[in-house]
Amino acid sequence: MINSIIDSLQYEFVRNALLAGSCIAIVAAVVGYFLIARGLTFAGHALPNIGFAGAAGAVLLGISPIYGLFVFTIVAGIVIALLGKEVRERDISIGVIMTLALGLGVMFLSLYSGYAERVYGVLFGSILGISHSDVWIMAVTCLLTLLAILLLYRPLLFSSFDPMVALARGLPVRMLAIIFMILTAIAVSVSIQIVGALLVFTLLVGPAATAVRLAHRPVWALLIAVMLGLSYMWGGILLAVANGIWPASFYIATISFIVYLIARVVSPYWIGQKRRSQAGRDPIAHSLASTQFAHESTSSTIIEPAERR
Repeated sequence: MINSIIDSLQYEFVRNALLAGSCIAIVAAVVGYFLIARGLTFAGHALPNIGFAGAAGAVLLGISPIYGLFVFTIVAGIVIALLGKEVRERDISIGVIMTLALGLGVMFLSLYSGYAERVYGVLFGSILGISHSDVWIMAVTCLLTLLAILLLYRPLLFSSFDPMVALARGLPVRMLAIIFMILTAIAVSVSIQIVGALLVFTLLVGPAATAVRLAHRPVWALLIAVMLGLSYMWGGILLAVANGIWPASFYIATISFIVYLIARVVSPYWIGQKRRSQAGRDPIAHSLASTQFAHESTSSTIIEPAERR
């Protein structure tokens, strides 16, 4: 199998899939971390489904599904950002919006008289059928999305962990939420065309959920999430090419689940051992760290630089 994987790299479609998949994996890991930090993982599941309805509507109108994807996901992202602050109320609203979008998608498909191959392609994508031009479009879009997140990194992180304090300090919390959801919608819309609506959610949540189990500092968690996302993507594509039977999405989802399960089982012991070693060196610091860990308060690492300014 190793020889088959190495030989497959000589094919252009495999290299294109790896390059485009890498771009998607990096952006999805970064966006996914902030989705988890803001309690919006359900939104990460809803946006791809809403995008499917937009693609169906675009096909019914005789235009490219890309336009429907962008319009529906961006509008839905803005609405989600404007919903209530309580998680339960917000999740209920997101669920209602998603079911409405899915209902519209079914209606659009029933009204379309032709063969909606492009619409069904939105669900599963075509990661091994990517052209060189698709790679360039993917790279530019992902780069712009990452640059926007980098520019907003500190205020976005602050408002994600402690929105009330961020609002009291004068940060435009609501505007940051809207901008972030627009960036998420753009990333989802671009990714859906390649990996499909079903796989996007795996890349959004899987690497980030595992990373936050292994590291509590935002920078380390983001780096781990990116590395995991790239590993899942590369491993899934290469195994699919070598096997030739099962799709890449199956391998990516399976690898993501196995790694998360291992991290979930191992992380409590690893964190406990780390805290015990800290207690041996400095009991007072350990007590403070334990209190911070119990309340999951990482906002202090963000507030201190703001106070120094």
